[in-house]
Amino acid sequence: MTYASTGQRSAESRVSPIFLALAGTFLAAGLALATGWGNTRLGVFLFVVSGWMVSLCLHEFAHARTALAGGDITVGAKGYLTLNPLKYGHVLLSFVLPVVFMIMGGIGLPGGAVYIERGRISGRLKHSLISAAGPLVNALFGVLLLVAVSQNWFDDPGVPTVFQDVELPVSPLPLALAFLGYLQVTAAILNLLPVPGLDGYGIIEPWLSYKTRRAIEPIAPYGMLLLFALVWQSQVGQWLFDLTVRIFDLFGADIRFSEVGRMLFSFWKTY
Repeated sequence: MTYASTGQRSAESRVSPIFLALAGTFLAAGLALATGWGNTRLGVFLFVVSGWMVSLCLHEFAHARTALAGGDITVGAKGYLTLNPLKYGHVLLSFVLPVVFMIMGGIGLPGGAVYIERGRISGRLKHSLISAAGPLVNALFGVLLLVAVSQNWFDDPGVPTVFQDVELPVSPLPLALAFLGYLQVTAAILNLLPVPGLDGYGIIEPWLSYKTRRAIEPIAPYGMLLLFALVWQSQVGQWLFDLTVRIFDLFGADIRFSEVGRMLFSFWKTY
């Protein structure tokens, strides 16, 4: 019985081949950009999309792992500890919408979801920590990327970027890192907003009255789409950009790198 139990726990936490494929694509695309091999714009696209999906998996894993520590022992059986993106909610929400958001608006919005059995978890603080764990992964990922860009860790003068027949004085990989960093920073900021359906609301929800939670519950499924509409069409988008620029400046990273990285990412466009 002990052996079977141990084997089951091992299977529940075994890293998914899909995640390994995403991580391998991320590393391979990064290596291609670092060495100047292949099509630069396609390489940036693959690097950013696979890197974003890796961060999404880590984001949702952080939710699940914190929930497990808090008392929800069902997350393993649901496959949340395997880093398999297909286990994190609906495929449309987990894969399609985040990439569409990136293509349309150049912003990072989370798309996956893990379903925590909140009744198994006692204490409001634990519930808040479970919601906070995901955005903290994006924040940490963003910090690492901005440090890499500001410290010129991957800039190689021997591998310049050629864009629109102009040779830029920076390598493709730092530009891709900067754009991916921009996505991580915007994802962390937006996801920490107290909007129903996002983690920021999940952080404060346990501290609200039952009446307030019941009143807000019907609009929670539409929170992410509403937020995207606000960012895309209103002053909220400019506020988000200005705040992100300040964060880039704080780490000494050049926001122009992310803008060029976004243009390289959009390989189907001409500028």
